[in-house]
Amino acid sequence: MNTTMASPLTAAAPPVAKTRIVSIDILRGAVMIIMALDHVRDYFSTATGDPTDLHSTTPLLFFTRWITHFCAPTFVFLSGVSAYIAGRRRTRPELGSFLMTRGAWLVLIEVSLVTLGWTFDPAYHVIIFQVIWAIGWSMIILGLLARLSPALIPFVGVLLVAGHNATDYFPHNGPAWDILLTSPPTFIGYAPHRGFFDLYAILPWTGVMLMGYSIGRWFTPDYPAEQRRKLLLRAGFAVTALFILLRFINGYGDRSPWSVQSSPLYTVLSFVNTTKYPPSLLYLCMTLGPVLILLALTEKAKGAFVSVIQVYGRVPFFYYVIHLYLIHFCCAVLFFVSGYGFKDAFDPHSPGPFLFRRSDLGFGLGGVYLVWLFVVFVLYFPSKWYDRYKRVHNKWWFSYI
Repeated sequence: MNTTMASPLTAAAPPVAKTRIVSIDILRGAVMIIMALDHVRDYFSTATGDPTDLHSTTPLLFFTRWITHFCAPTFVFLSGVSAYIAGRRRTRPELGSFLMTRGAWLVLIEVSLVTLGWTFDPAYHVIIFQVIWAIGWSMIILGLLARLSPALIPFVGVLLVAGHNATDYFPHNGPAWDILLTSPPTFIGYAPHRGFFDLYAILPWTGVMLMGYSIGRWFTPDYPAEQRRKLLLRAGFAVTALFILLRFINGYGDRSPWSVQSSPLYTVLSFVNTTKYPPSLLYLCMTLGPVLILLALTEKAKGAFVSVIQVYGRVPFFYYVIHLYLIHFCCAVLFFVSGYGFKDAFDPHSPGPFLFRRSDLGFGLGGVYLVWLFVVFVLYFPSKWYDRYKRVHNKWWFSYI
């Protein structure tokens, strides 16, 4: 990937008109829709265990989880691209301050509003650190680099993404190490029956955002469209080829090697079963390579279906927050309709710290997919309303939602 860039920020950047990039909205909308499938599965699936465990999963269950692996890398990467585009309308200090402020806001939203959506527990016995947490801290770090030395951004991005798996060879040492670098899903207790549930190590995801920022200039209005598409295709195929090569070698880049299985299909599943927590180099190459290709191929996409997807992509944060509450609300409705009461609200065998989620209550994959389609359909209407509202009004707080 060509990460060479010249800083767009000067001491007094002139005003730049806002321009929406169609391919960014399409890709972001697509991953918002796919993401909801994984979260519906969390609340409604009767399948137990890890859906990527080849000893117990089925191909369809594996795919249902695996396809959602593309969501977080795409979301974080495009947040970096969007940060570069936003920087064209700001001076370097203004951009740094904006990114750090917005990052701090996202961290606050994650530990309050988003955690409540996940758990429905107003006492906050468990505070969850997930993708919004990682994006928030990544923005803070990007803001610091944008203020101090923008030229370091591509270098630090490559170092974090490509070098992160060097931590596989070092012993893990405490919560700070996990939070910053290596966190598999980790519970960090701070009081009896209270703690933090950390899924997203900060620095590897920061690398993804920095890489997105580093190619942001390709998406500026004055950059030749044909040149942008060529670069995206070359970078996408190169990153995908790197994944195939390194994964085949079974050496550096992922702490979970693939192996020959009982059938060719399961061998393929093993090959693509890369590590998300924390995101390995091969996981990121496997997901971001195709994303770069799709960014090139969807730039001229049109049609009614594309227009629908773009609605979700234009309001991603708004969609993210309300989709959690809608899914959990539907889960609570099923809980009470099935005859359970408040005394049964917490199930210690539930796959997460979610009130009203019972391990013995839910659907097979067919039911999960139906609930997912229902959720996506319902969310179209508030997303469309908010998208229109943003187009008509010009509020300072739009940049934070």
